[in-house]
Amino acid sequence: MKKLIALACLGFAIAVSAPAFAGAQQDKMKGCNAEAKAGNMKGDERKAFMSKCLKKDYVLKSEAAKPTASAAAPAGKTKQQDKMKTCNADAKTKNLKGDERKKFMSSCLKG
Repeated sequence: MKKLIALACLGFAIAVSAPAFAGAQQDKMKGCNAEAKAGNMKGDERKAFMSKCLKKDYVLKSEAAKPTASAAAPAGKTKQQDKMKTCNADAKTKNLKGDERKKFMSSCLKG
């Protein structure tokens, strides 16, 4: 029963997050198109630029001007997720359950 609930939650999380990723990619495409248009690129030059622009590590000019505080938020989220994974793994190896697990997880996530 617990596995079924966990699987349902995982499915829900994936279904809810999928449109968010699609939106980010669409935003990047719009930004790349705007930069190509501003640079008056056509033909092979535009094709090469769009290929480079749509890669993961390319930073749009409009995004480069934004403050870096917004970029720090996702990194903090990832750090917390990594901490949660580590604490869960530790609790599992120690076979902790119930109140013992809650206490362990609380102290693990704080420190």
